[in-house]
Amino acid sequence: MAKNTLSSRFRKLDIDEFDENKFVDDQLQEEPAEPQGPDQGEVDSLIRQGDLLGAFHAAFQDSPDNSKNQAVKERAEGIVLKVLTSFKSNDIEQAVKTLDRRGVDLLMKCIYKGFEKPSENSSAILLQWHEKAFVIGGLGSIVRVLTSRKTV
Repeated sequence: MAKNTLSSRFRKLDIDEFDENKFVDDQLQEEPAEPQGPDQGEVDSLIRQGDLLGAFHAAFQDSPDNSKNQAVKERAEGIVLKVLTSFKSNDIEQAVKTLDRRGVDLLMKCIYKGFEKPSENSSAILLQWHEKAFVIGGLGSIVRVLTSRKTV
């Protein structure tokens, strides 16, 4: 049997896209701005003022989870860990309740990243954060974090 030759699907293909002589410089194309992470000065000033909840939200404001720059990710991890360790155990649940689903997932990513490189007394604090985030986010949050390709 013969194939249907009356099909016009081939006409939707832009053959100029495959032209060798058509050169487009990749650097001239505008790339979206890469997030640089949270502002350390702002977070530090909020911690000094005693506004831990404001510092908590400022630390998660420009998360570099889409960034490929490892130095930016490590700096943001340090800022978030500093904020998390400055909370008292009584205030953790209130802070976690202010986050949406994406925020809880981002918090879980930061907690697991903090577990990778433990510092003095950080593991105990991170376990408290993990407990409260698990209550809010559930098992789905842990699965989303562990299967996500984007890291913090």
